[in-house]
Amino acid sequence: MTNPLSKTLLVNGKEIETDGEGYLKNLQDWSEDFARTRAKEEGLELTEEHWEVIRFLRDHYQEHGVQAQVRTMIPYFAQQWGPDKGNNHYLHELFPVGGPQKQGNRLAGLLRTKGEH
Repeated sequence: MTNPLSKTLLVNGKEIETDGEGYLKNLQDWSEDFARTRAKEEGLELTEEHWEVIRFLRDHYQEHGVQAQVRTMIPYFAQQWGPDKGNNHYLHELFPVGGPQKQGNRLAGLLRTKGEH
């Protein structure tokens, strides 16, 4: 019997299992095509700025073993993009469904952050 919250996403003809909120069940199933497919399902067209955030999230997780907090992202992106875009408001504009910690992590193939409901 399958978990009622489980959902699959068809990526390049392969069914990828996610939970009811779209987070990967198996982190090794992540690919750029997964991110594109998930984003399209969420009504988001990924730009280069989205990919920069996704790469940052993935790199941070690989280096530190935890998801990046927004307060970690802001100084990094302020340096990369300048103060007009490297701020909390702009990061939430990029990822309107839960911000970079929720939607960003989901698209980056990472788990839900602690404290997320």
